[in-house]
Amino acid sequence: MNTTTSPAPTQTAPSAARTERSIAAQAGAAHDAELVSRFNKGEESAFLEIMTRYQAKIFTVTQGLLHNRGDAEEITQDTFVRAHRNLGGFRGDSSLATWLHRIAVNLARNRYWYFFRRRRHATLSLDCPISDESDATLSDLICADAPDPARISTREEFGTLVSECMDTLESHHREVLVLRNVHNHSYDEIAARLGINVGTVKSRIARARESLRVKLAETCPEFAPDADPSDWFEPVRNPGRLVPAWA
Repeated sequence: MNTTTSPAPTQTAPSAARTERSIAAQAGAAHDAELVSRFNKGEESAFLEIMTRYQAKIFTVTQGLLHNRGDAEEITQDTFVRAHRNLGGFRGDSSLATWLHRIAVNLARNRYWYFFRRRRHATLSLDCPISDESDATLSDLICADAPDPARISTREEFGTLVSECMDTLESHHREVLVLRNVHNHSYDEIAARLGINVGTVKSRIARARESLRVKLAETCPEFAPDADPSDWFEPVRNPGRLVPAWA
């Protein structure tokens, strides 16, 4: 009796794109690990390559936090000075990109709070320079009515990444996250809709979020499970509370 073999299913475009990003991210992480190893063995050129790979990205981070090119350039330079000094102690618990990002964010925050403490008791014009070394003024730090294009782009990119990873979740995990995070249903409403108790709803949401976080980390190593969310979410002023920049 003749049998026929069905052709293997082909990957959909989103699935193929996710696979390519995951492979690229893994290759990038492996290359970073090799650069760190070479530097720690005394090969200074390896650190120059690290700077080449990440300087633009770190500058974008510091520019987004400080809103001043001069300060952002200085903090970017300080980030790599600090990294050069401490790379021997880098254990690889997180990706190199995450480690550099944390250094940059901490230095940028220190710069901001240094400025804030110096000026907090003074009544100043909005045209007053924020420092003796910068032409930027206080008005540069005030949020404009128009959305920040960089923030919009980041939010859209992150939203697309989350949506693609959501599509790979098990159906019951995807369903409960959509009800909770997209439709903003309460635990009681979700329990009634799915015919389960509230305790099960909470535990299922927790497991679904953890699965989503793992998939995000597989696709983009910067979102590793040990990463601090405050490193990736820019606080936005809102009366009475702080919300993520992409909320």
